Amino acid sequence: MTATHARPLARAGGDSAVGDTTTKGTTARRSNSRSSAAARSGGRAPGTLRDVLALALLPVPLLAAALPAAFAGGGTRRWFGGRGGNQRADAQAAKDAAAAAFYELDTAQRDLRISIETITAVDSSPDARKAVDDFDALGRRIDEVSHRYITAVDAHDLDRDDLEPAVAARARTELTAAKDDLVRVKGELDRFARGLGPLLGKAETQLARLAPAVERARQALLGASNALDAVRASALRADDLAARLAALAPELTRLNEGAGRHGVQETLQRADRVMRDAEAVRADADRLPARAAEIDHRLVSLRTRAQALTTRAASVEPVLSELRRRFSAACWQDLQPVPEQAAGNVRQAEEKLKEATRARDEQRWADATSRLSTARALLNATDEAVSMAGDRLNRLNDVAKDPQQEIQRTRFTIRDAQRLAMAGRNTPDPRHARPLDDAVARLERAVAGLDEHHPDYWHFLTETEAVRRTAARVVSEIREERGAGA
Repeated sequence: MTATHARPLARAGGDSAVGDTTTKGTTARRSNSRSSAAARSGGRAPGTLRDVLALALLPVPLLAAALPAAFAGGGTRRWFGGRGGNQRADAQAAKDAAAAAFYELDTAQRDLRISIETITAVDSSPDARKAVDDFDALGRRIDEVSHRYITAVDAHDLDRDDLEPAVAARARTELTAAKDDLVRVKGELDRFARGLGPLLGKAETQLARLAPAVERARQALLGASNALDAVRASALRADDLAARLAALAPELTRLNEGAGRHGVQETLQRADRVMRDAEAVRADADRLPARAAEIDHRLVSLRTRAQALTTRAASVEPVLSELRRRFSAACWQDLQPVPEQAAGNVRQAEEKLKEATRARDEQRWADATSRLSTARALLNATDEAVSMAGDRLNRLNDVAKDPQQEIQRTRFTIRDAQRLAMAGRNTPDPRHARPLDDAVARLERAVAGLDEHHPDYWHFLTETEAVRRTAARVVSEIREERGAGA
Protein backbone atom coordinates (compact mmCIF):
# COMPACT_ATOMS: atom_id res chain seq x y z
CA MET A 1 0.00 0.00 0.00
CA THR A 2 1.65 3.22 -1.15
CA ALA A 3 0.98 6.91 -1.27
CA THR A 4 -0.24 6.58 -4.87
CA HIS A 5 -3.71 5.83 -3.53
CA ALA A 6 -4.16 9.57 -3.12
CA ARG A 7 -3.74 10.34 -6.81
CA PRO A 8 -7.26 9.52 -8.14
CA LEU A 9 -8.83 11.94 -5.67
CA ALA A 10 -6.24 14.60 -6.44
CA ARG A 11 -6.97 14.31 -10.14
CA ALA A 12 -10.78 14.24 -9.81
CA GLY A 13 -12.24 17.58 -10.80
CA GLY A 14 -9.03 19.42 -9.87
CA ASP A 15 -9.37 18.52 -6.16
CA SER A 16 -6.62 18.15 -3.61
CA ALA A 17 -6.56 15.10 -1.39
CA VAL A 18 -8.68 15.14 1.71
CA GLY A 19 -6.86 16.67 4.72
CA ASP A 20 -5.01 14.63 7.33
CA THR A 21 -7.69 15.00 9.97
CA THR A 22 -7.72 11.38 11.06
CA THR A 23 -4.31 11.33 12.73
CA LYS A 24 -3.48 14.94 13.64
CA GLY A 25 -3.54 13.89 17.27
CA THR A 26 -1.08 11.11 16.53
CA THR A 27 1.37 13.47 14.85
CA ALA A 28 1.06 16.05 17.65
CA ARG A 29 1.68 13.50 20.37
CA ARG A 30 4.66 12.10 18.55
CA SER A 31 6.11 15.61 18.13
CA ASN A 32 5.53 16.35 21.83
CA SER A 33 7.33 13.16 22.79
CA ARG A 34 10.33 14.12 20.68
CA SER A 35 10.35 17.68 22.11
CA SER A 36 10.27 16.43 25.67
CA ALA A 37 13.12 14.06 24.91
CA ALA A 38 15.22 16.94 23.63
CA ALA A 39 14.34 19.06 26.68
CA ARG A 40 15.45 16.38 29.09
CA SER A 41 18.84 16.29 27.45
CA GLY A 42 19.41 19.99 28.10
CA GLY A 43 17.94 21.25 24.84
CA ARG A 44 20.31 19.13 22.73
CA ALA A 45 19.05 16.10 20.82
CA PRO A 46 21.60 13.40 21.55
CA GLY A 47 23.41 11.58 18.82
CA THR A 48 21.12 9.33 16.78
CA LEU A 49 17.94 11.02 18.12
CA ARG A 50 19.08 14.26 16.54
CA ASP A 51 19.62 12.33 13.30
CA VAL A 52 16.12 10.85 13.60
CA LEU A 53 14.50 14.25 13.99
CA ALA A 54 16.48 15.71 11.13
CA LEU A 55 15.54 12.80 8.86
CA ALA A 56 11.85 13.26 9.68
CA LEU A 57 11.96 16.64 7.94
CA LEU A 58 13.52 15.32 4.73
CA PRO A 59 11.48 14.72 1.53
CA VAL A 60 10.78 11.04 0.85
CA PRO A 61 13.54 10.56 -1.80
CA LEU A 62 16.18 12.17 0.44
CA LEU A 63 14.87 10.22 3.42
CA ALA A 64 15.32 6.95 1.53
CA ALA A 65 18.87 7.91 0.70
CA ALA A 66 19.67 9.03 4.26
CA LEU A 67 18.20 6.04 6.13
CA PRO A 68 21.02 3.57 5.49
CA ALA A 69 23.55 6.00 6.88
CA ALA A 70 21.37 6.69 9.91
CA PHE A 71 20.84 3.03 10.63
CA ALA A 72 24.52 2.42 10.25
CA GLY A 73 25.01 4.73 13.25
CA GLY A 74 26.07 7.89 11.40
CA GLY A 75 28.32 10.40 13.06
CA THR A 76 31.75 9.94 14.63
CA ARG A 77 31.96 7.84 17.77
CA ARG A 78 34.82 6.75 19.92
CA TRP A 79 34.66 3.02 20.54
CA PHE A 80 36.41 1.12 23.25
CA GLY A 81 37.52 -2.43 23.11
CA GLY A 82 36.77 -5.18 25.55
CA ARG A 83 33.53 -6.03 27.24
CA GLY A 84 32.43 -2.39 27.52
CA GLY A 85 32.95 -1.89 23.79
CA ASN A 86 30.82 -4.92 22.99
CA GLN A 87 28.01 -3.70 25.25
CA ARG A 88 28.12 -0.28 23.57
CA ALA A 89 28.07 -1.89 20.08
CA ASP A 90 25.10 -4.13 21.03
CA ALA A 91 23.20 -1.14 22.40
CA GLN A 92 23.91 0.86 19.25
CA ALA A 93 22.73 -2.04 17.08
CA ALA A 94 19.54 -2.27 19.13
CA LYS A 95 19.07 1.47 18.71
CA ASP A 96 19.51 1.25 14.93
CA ALA A 97 17.08 -1.68 14.70
CA ALA A 98 14.51 0.21 16.75
CA ALA A 99 14.94 3.27 14.52
CA ALA A 100 14.36 1.15 11.42
CA ALA A 101 11.22 -0.36 12.97
CA PHE A 102 10.02 3.10 13.96
CA TYR A 103 10.31 4.46 10.44
CA GLU A 104 8.73 1.38 8.88
CA LEU A 105 5.76 1.76 11.21
CA ASP A 106 5.51 5.50 10.58
CA THR A 107 5.64 5.05 6.79
CA ALA A 108 3.02 2.29 6.87
CA GLN A 109 0.75 4.47 9.02
CA ARG A 110 1.08 7.39 6.61
CA ASP A 111 0.26 5.19 3.62
CA LEU A 112 -2.69 3.65 5.40
CA ARG A 113 -3.98 7.08 6.38
CA ILE A 114 -4.19 7.94 2.67
CA SER A 115 -6.21 4.76 2.08
CA ILE A 116 -8.59 5.63 4.92
CA GLU A 117 -9.06 9.13 3.53
CA THR A 118 -9.79 7.66 0.09
CA ILE A 119 -12.47 5.42 1.60
CA THR A 120 -14.10 8.14 3.72
CA ALA A 121 -14.20 10.52 0.74
CA VAL A 122 -16.47 8.05 -1.08
CA ASP A 123 -18.08 5.70 1.41
CA SER A 124 -20.23 6.57 4.43
CA SER A 125 -21.44 3.01 5.09
CA PRO A 126 -21.23 1.37 8.54
CA ASP A 127 -18.25 -0.69 7.33
CA ALA A 128 -16.39 2.48 6.33
CA ARG A 129 -17.15 4.16 9.67
CA LYS A 130 -15.92 1.08 11.52
CA ALA A 131 -12.70 1.14 9.50
CA VAL A 132 -12.11 4.75 10.59
CA ASP A 133 -12.72 3.86 14.24
CA ASP A 134 -10.38 0.87 14.03
CA PHE A 135 -7.71 3.03 12.40
CA ASP A 136 -8.05 5.60 15.19
CA ALA A 137 -7.63 2.83 17.76
CA LEU A 138 -4.52 1.61 15.96
CA GLY A 139 -3.23 5.18 15.91
CA ARG A 140 -3.48 5.39 19.67
CA ARG A 141 -1.49 2.16 20.05
CA ILE A 142 1.08 3.48 17.58
CA ASP A 143 1.38 6.65 19.69
CA GLU A 144 2.00 4.56 22.79
CA VAL A 145 4.77 2.40 21.31
CA SER A 146 6.31 5.42 19.55
CA HIS A 147 6.40 7.32 22.81
CA ARG A 148 8.12 4.39 24.53
CA TYR A 149 10.64 4.21 21.69
CA ILE A 150 11.45 7.94 21.82
CA THR A 151 11.70 7.80 25.62
CA ALA A 152 14.14 4.89 25.41
CA VAL A 153 16.28 6.70 22.83
CA ASP A 154 16.21 9.91 24.86
CA ALA A 155 17.14 8.14 28.09
CA HIS A 156 20.51 6.83 26.89
CA ASP A 157 23.34 8.75 25.23
CA LEU A 158 25.36 5.97 23.68
CA ASP A 159 28.04 8.45 22.49
CA ARG A 160 29.18 9.32 26.02
CA ASP A 161 32.85 8.57 26.66
CA ASP A 162 32.11 7.35 30.17
CA LEU A 163 29.23 5.03 29.20
CA GLU A 164 29.20 2.18 31.68
CA PRO A 165 28.66 -1.40 30.44
CA ALA A 166 25.63 -1.84 32.73
CA VAL A 167 24.02 1.30 31.33
CA ALA A 168 24.73 0.12 27.80
CA ALA A 169 23.18 -3.29 28.57
CA ARG A 170 20.09 -1.64 30.04
CA ALA A 171 19.83 0.63 26.97
CA ARG A 172 20.06 -2.42 24.69
CA THR A 173 17.27 -4.17 26.63
CA GLU A 174 14.96 -1.15 26.56
CA LEU A 175 15.61 -0.40 22.89
CA THR A 176 15.08 -4.03 21.93
CA ALA A 177 11.76 -4.06 23.81
CA ALA A 178 10.76 -0.80 22.07
CA LYS A 179 11.66 -2.33 18.71
CA ASP A 180 9.61 -5.46 19.46
CA ASP A 181 6.62 -3.29 20.34
CA LEU A 182 7.01 -1.32 17.11
CA VAL A 183 7.24 -4.53 15.04
CA ARG A 184 4.18 -6.01 16.78
CA VAL A 185 2.02 -2.95 16.10
CA LYS A 186 3.36 -2.83 12.54
CA GLY A 187 2.04 -6.37 12.11
CA GLU A 188 -1.37 -5.28 13.40
CA LEU A 189 -1.32 -2.37 10.97
CA ASP A 190 -0.45 -4.66 8.05
CA ARG A 191 -3.29 -7.05 8.90
CA PHE A 192 -5.71 -4.14 9.15
CA ALA A 193 -4.50 -2.80 5.77
CA ARG A 194 -5.13 -6.19 4.12
CA GLY A 195 -8.67 -6.21 5.50
CA LEU A 196 -9.36 -2.84 3.86
CA GLY A 197 -8.97 -4.34 0.38
CA PRO A 198 -12.68 -4.53 -0.60
CA LEU A 199 -13.52 -1.09 0.79
CA LEU A 200 -10.47 0.49 -0.82
CA GLY A 201 -11.15 -1.16 -4.18
CA LYS A 202 -14.72 0.11 -4.19
CA ALA A 203 -13.58 3.61 -3.25
CA GLU A 204 -10.89 3.71 -5.93
CA THR A 205 -13.44 2.54 -8.52
CA GLN A 206 -15.69 5.44 -7.55
CA LEU A 207 -12.80 7.88 -7.76
CA ALA A 208 -11.83 6.52 -11.17
CA ARG A 209 -15.36 7.31 -12.37
CA LEU A 210 -15.26 10.87 -11.08
CA ALA A 211 -13.10 12.70 -13.63
CA PRO A 212 -14.75 11.10 -16.71
CA ALA A 213 -18.22 11.83 -15.29
CA VAL A 214 -17.40 15.49 -14.72
CA GLU A 215 -15.90 15.77 -18.19
CA ARG A 216 -18.99 14.20 -19.79
CA ALA A 217 -21.17 16.72 -17.98
CA ARG A 218 -19.05 19.61 -19.25
CA GLN A 219 -19.14 18.30 -22.81
CA ALA A 220 -22.92 17.85 -22.62
CA LEU A 221 -23.30 21.48 -21.49
CA LEU A 222 -21.08 22.62 -24.34
CA GLY A 223 -23.14 20.59 -26.83
CA ALA A 224 -26.38 22.08 -25.51
CA SER A 225 -24.97 25.59 -25.76
CA ASN A 226 -23.86 25.04 -29.35
CA ALA A 227 -27.24 23.55 -30.32
CA LEU A 228 -29.02 26.53 -28.78
CA ASP A 229 -26.80 28.95 -30.73
CA ALA A 230 -27.64 27.12 -33.96
CA VAL A 231 -31.38 27.34 -33.26
CA ARG A 232 -31.18 31.05 -32.55
CA ALA A 233 -29.29 31.56 -35.78
CA SER A 234 -32.40 30.24 -37.61
CA ALA A 235 -34.59 33.01 -36.10
CA LEU A 236 -36.05 30.79 -33.37
CA ARG A 237 -35.73 32.35 -29.92
CA ALA A 238 -36.00 29.16 -27.85
CA ASP A 239 -36.38 31.16 -24.64
CA ASP A 240 -37.54 28.17 -22.61
CA LEU A 241 -34.48 26.15 -23.66
CA ALA A 242 -32.21 29.07 -22.80
CA ALA A 243 -33.81 29.28 -19.34
CA ARG A 244 -33.31 25.54 -18.78
CA LEU A 245 -29.66 25.82 -19.81
CA ALA A 246 -29.09 28.85 -17.58
CA ALA A 247 -30.49 26.92 -14.62
CA LEU A 248 -27.59 24.46 -14.99
CA ALA A 249 -24.93 27.15 -14.51
CA PRO A 250 -24.87 26.87 -10.67
CA GLU A 251 -24.50 23.10 -11.01
CA LEU A 252 -21.49 23.59 -13.29
CA THR A 253 -19.96 25.91 -10.68
CA ARG A 254 -20.33 23.20 -8.03
CA LEU A 255 -18.79 20.65 -10.36
CA ASN A 256 -15.80 22.93 -10.85
CA GLU A 257 -15.45 23.32 -7.07
CA GLY A 258 -14.86 19.59 -7.03
CA ALA A 259 -15.31 16.54 -4.87
CA GLY A 260 -12.98 17.88 -2.17
CA ARG A 261 -15.68 20.36 -1.24
CA HIS A 262 -18.88 18.53 -2.08
CA GLY A 263 -17.94 14.86 -1.70
CA VAL A 264 -17.39 12.18 -4.32
CA GLN A 265 -20.86 10.64 -4.29
CA GLU A 266 -22.63 13.99 -4.47
CA THR A 267 -20.32 15.12 -7.28
CA LEU A 268 -20.92 11.92 -9.25
CA GLN A 269 -24.69 12.32 -8.87
CA ARG A 270 -24.49 16.00 -9.84
CA ALA A 271 -22.40 15.18 -12.92
CA ASP A 272 -24.90 12.54 -14.07
CA ARG A 273 -27.83 14.90 -13.49
CA VAL A 274 -26.17 17.79 -15.34
CA MET A 275 -25.31 15.50 -18.26
CA ARG A 276 -28.91 14.22 -18.56
CA ASP A 277 -30.43 17.70 -18.33
CA ALA A 278 -27.96 19.20 -20.79
CA GLU A 279 -28.51 16.38 -23.27
CA ALA A 280 -32.27 16.89 -22.98
CA VAL A 281 -31.81 20.60 -23.79
CA ARG A 282 -29.61 19.74 -26.75
CA ALA A 283 -32.10 17.16 -28.07
CA ASP A 284 -35.00 19.61 -27.76
CA ALA A 285 -32.94 22.29 -29.51
CA ASP A 286 -32.14 19.88 -32.35
CA ARG A 287 -35.84 19.03 -32.72
CA LEU A 288 -37.08 22.61 -32.50
CA PRO A 289 -36.95 23.50 -36.23
CA ALA A 290 -38.85 20.31 -37.09
CA ARG A 291 -41.31 21.01 -34.27
CA ALA A 292 -42.00 24.49 -35.60
CA ALA A 293 -42.56 23.09 -39.10
CA GLU A 294 -44.91 20.42 -37.71
CA ILE A 295 -46.97 23.03 -35.86
CA ASP A 296 -47.26 25.08 -39.06
CA HIS A 297 -48.43 22.00 -40.96
CA ARG A 298 -51.01 21.09 -38.31
CA LEU A 299 -52.38 24.61 -38.28
CA VAL A 300 -53.02 24.49 -42.03
CA SER A 301 -54.48 20.96 -41.87
CA LEU A 302 -56.87 21.67 -38.99
CA ARG A 303 -58.08 24.93 -40.54
CA THR A 304 -58.95 23.02 -43.71
CA ARG A 305 -60.70 20.31 -41.72
CA ALA A 306 -62.72 22.84 -39.74
CA GLN A 307 -63.95 24.41 -42.97
CA ALA A 308 -64.93 20.99 -44.35
CA LEU A 309 -66.82 20.07 -41.16
CA THR A 310 -68.71 23.36 -41.29
CA THR A 311 -70.03 22.28 -44.70
CA ARG A 312 -70.80 18.73 -43.54
CA ALA A 313 -72.56 19.91 -40.40
CA ALA A 314 -74.99 21.82 -42.59
CA SER A 315 -76.08 18.49 -44.13
CA VAL A 316 -77.20 17.01 -40.80
CA GLU A 317 -80.50 18.87 -40.73
CA PRO A 318 -81.78 17.35 -44.01
CA VAL A 319 -80.81 13.89 -42.74
CA LEU A 320 -82.76 14.45 -39.53
CA SER A 321 -85.73 15.71 -41.53
CA GLU A 322 -85.84 12.43 -43.51
CA LEU A 323 -85.46 10.36 -40.34
CA ARG A 324 -88.36 12.19 -38.73
CA ARG A 325 -90.50 11.71 -41.81
CA ARG A 326 -89.90 8.00 -42.37
CA PHE A 327 -89.11 6.43 -38.97
CA SER A 328 -90.48 6.41 -35.43
CA ALA A 329 -89.22 8.97 -32.89
CA ALA A 330 -87.08 6.37 -31.09
CA CYS A 331 -84.94 6.10 -34.24
CA TRP A 332 -83.80 9.74 -34.29
CA GLN A 333 -84.52 11.52 -31.00
CA ASP A 334 -80.94 11.08 -29.72
CA LEU A 335 -79.65 12.82 -32.88
CA GLN A 336 -81.64 16.02 -32.43
CA PRO A 337 -78.81 18.02 -30.73
CA VAL A 338 -76.22 17.09 -33.39
CA PRO A 339 -76.54 20.18 -35.66
CA GLU A 340 -76.21 22.64 -32.78
CA GLN A 341 -73.38 20.67 -31.14
CA ALA A 342 -71.51 20.39 -34.43
CA ALA A 343 -71.69 24.12 -35.08
CA GLY A 344 -70.58 24.90 -31.51
CA ASN A 345 -67.66 22.48 -31.68
CA VAL A 346 -66.45 23.95 -34.96
CA ARG A 347 -66.60 27.49 -33.52
CA GLN A 348 -64.59 26.42 -30.46
CA ALA A 349 -62.05 24.61 -32.65
CA GLU A 350 -61.57 27.71 -34.80
CA GLU A 351 -60.99 29.81 -31.68
CA LYS A 352 -58.38 27.34 -30.43
CA LEU A 353 -56.68 27.49 -33.80
CA LYS A 354 -56.44 31.27 -33.51
CA GLU A 355 -54.87 30.90 -30.05
CA ALA A 356 -52.45 28.30 -31.43
CA THR A 357 -51.47 30.72 -34.21
CA ARG A 358 -50.70 33.46 -31.68
CA ALA A 359 -48.67 31.05 -29.56
CA ARG A 360 -46.74 29.95 -32.67
CA ASP A 361 -45.98 33.53 -33.62
CA GLU A 362 -44.72 34.18 -30.08
CA GLN A 363 -42.77 30.90 -30.20
CA ARG A 364 -44.59 29.48 -27.20
CA TRP A 365 -44.31 25.97 -28.54
CA ALA A 366 -45.92 24.10 -25.65
CA ASP A 367 -48.96 26.40 -25.68
CA ALA A 368 -49.31 26.10 -29.44
CA THR A 369 -49.19 22.29 -29.24
CA SER A 370 -51.78 22.25 -26.44
CA ARG A 371 -54.23 24.46 -28.38
CA LEU A 372 -53.82 22.33 -31.48
CA SER A 373 -54.59 19.17 -29.50
CA THR A 374 -57.77 20.73 -28.13
CA ALA A 375 -58.89 21.87 -31.58
CA ARG A 376 -58.28 18.41 -32.99
CA ALA A 377 -60.35 16.76 -30.22
CA LEU A 378 -63.27 19.14 -30.91
CA LEU A 379 -63.15 18.43 -34.64
CA ASN A 380 -62.97 14.67 -34.03
CA ALA A 381 -66.11 14.84 -31.88
CA THR A 382 -67.88 16.91 -34.55
CA ASP A 383 -66.86 14.49 -37.30
CA GLU A 384 -68.18 11.54 -35.29
CA ALA A 385 -71.52 13.21 -34.54
CA VAL A 386 -72.07 14.32 -38.13
CA SER A 387 -71.16 10.85 -39.43
CA MET A 388 -73.51 9.24 -36.91
CA ALA A 389 -76.57 10.91 -38.43
CA GLY A 390 -75.74 9.75 -41.97
CA ASP A 391 -74.83 6.23 -40.78
CA ARG A 392 -78.11 5.97 -38.87
CA LEU A 393 -80.15 6.83 -41.92
CA ASN A 394 -78.26 4.30 -44.07
CA ARG A 395 -78.65 1.46 -41.58
CA LEU A 396 -82.34 2.14 -41.03
CA ASN A 397 -82.93 2.23 -44.79
CA ASP A 398 -81.18 -1.16 -45.19
CA VAL A 399 -83.08 -2.92 -42.40
CA ALA A 400 -86.42 -1.43 -43.42
CA LYS A 401 -85.85 -2.70 -46.95
CA ASP A 402 -84.69 -6.22 -45.93
CA PRO A 403 -84.56 -7.14 -42.22
CA GLN A 404 -83.81 -10.82 -43.04
CA GLN A 405 -80.14 -10.12 -43.72
CA GLU A 406 -79.69 -8.78 -40.15
CA ILE A 407 -81.76 -11.64 -38.73
CA GLN A 408 -79.81 -14.37 -40.53
CA ARG A 409 -76.48 -12.81 -39.60
CA THR A 410 -77.45 -12.83 -35.91
CA ARG A 411 -78.84 -16.39 -35.98
CA PHE A 412 -75.66 -17.68 -37.62
CA THR A 413 -73.61 -16.15 -34.78
CA ILE A 414 -75.81 -17.88 -32.16
CA ARG A 415 -75.66 -21.27 -33.94
CA ASP A 416 -71.88 -21.05 -34.22
CA ALA A 417 -71.64 -20.46 -30.45
CA GLN A 418 -74.05 -23.35 -29.77
CA ARG A 419 -71.99 -25.79 -31.86
CA LEU A 420 -68.85 -24.84 -29.98
CA ALA A 421 -70.65 -25.29 -26.63
CA MET A 422 -71.72 -28.82 -27.63
CA ALA A 423 -68.36 -29.90 -29.09
CA GLY A 424 -67.20 -33.04 -27.27
CA ARG A 425 -70.20 -33.00 -24.90
CA ASN A 426 -73.58 -34.71 -24.69
CA THR A 427 -75.12 -31.79 -22.82
CA PRO A 428 -73.89 -28.21 -22.80
CA ASP A 429 -72.45 -26.55 -19.73
CA PRO A 430 -75.25 -24.49 -18.09
CA ARG A 431 -72.88 -21.55 -17.81
CA HIS A 432 -72.77 -21.45 -21.62
CA ALA A 433 -76.23 -22.77 -22.51
CA ARG A 434 -78.20 -20.28 -20.41
CA PRO A 435 -76.88 -17.04 -21.97
CA LEU A 436 -77.21 -18.54 -25.47
CA ASP A 437 -80.83 -19.56 -24.81
CA ASP A 438 -81.54 -16.06 -23.52
CA ALA A 439 -79.94 -14.63 -26.67
CA VAL A 440 -82.25 -16.75 -28.88
CA ALA A 441 -85.31 -15.53 -26.99
CA ARG A 442 -84.14 -11.93 -27.20
CA LEU A 443 -83.69 -12.20 -30.97
CA GLU A 444 -87.18 -13.65 -31.39
CA ARG A 445 -88.69 -10.75 -29.46
CA ALA A 446 -86.80 -8.25 -31.61
CA VAL A 447 -88.04 -9.98 -34.80
CA ALA A 448 -91.61 -9.98 -33.51
CA GLY A 449 -91.40 -6.23 -32.97
CA LEU A 450 -91.00 -5.75 -36.71
CA ASP A 451 -94.62 -6.81 -37.21
CA GLU A 452 -95.93 -3.74 -35.41
CA HIS A 453 -97.66 -0.92 -37.33
CA HIS A 454 -94.71 1.46 -36.83
CA PRO A 455 -91.73 -0.81 -36.11
CA ASP A 456 -88.81 0.58 -34.15
CA TYR A 457 -86.03 -0.41 -36.52
CA TRP A 458 -83.37 1.24 -34.37
CA HIS A 459 -84.42 -0.84 -31.36
CA PHE A 460 -84.28 -3.93 -33.58
CA LEU A 461 -80.72 -3.10 -34.67
CA THR A 462 -79.50 -2.44 -31.14
CA GLU A 463 -81.03 -5.73 -29.97
CA THR A 464 -79.37 -7.78 -32.70
CA GLU A 465 -76.03 -6.16 -31.89
CA ALA A 466 -76.49 -7.03 -28.23
CA VAL A 467 -77.31 -10.65 -29.09
CA ARG A 468 -74.19 -10.98 -31.24
CA ARG A 469 -72.03 -9.54 -28.41
CA THR A 470 -73.47 -12.14 -25.99
CA ALA A 471 -72.69 -15.01 -28.37
CA ALA A 472 -69.15 -13.71 -28.93
CA ARG A 473 -68.55 -13.50 -25.17
CA VAL A 474 -69.65 -17.13 -24.67
CA VAL A 475 -67.35 -18.29 -27.46
CA SER A 476 -64.42 -16.43 -25.90
CA GLU A 477 -65.10 -17.99 -22.49
CA ILE A 478 -65.28 -21.52 -23.93
CA ARG A 479 -62.01 -21.12 -25.78
CA GLU A 480 -60.23 -19.71 -22.73
CA GLU A 481 -61.42 -22.60 -20.53
CA ARG A 482 -60.40 -25.25 -23.05
CA GLY A 483 -57.06 -23.54 -23.66
CA ALA A 484 -56.35 -23.56 -19.93
CA GLY A 485 -57.33 -27.23 -19.67
CA ALA A 486 -54.99 -28.18 -22.50
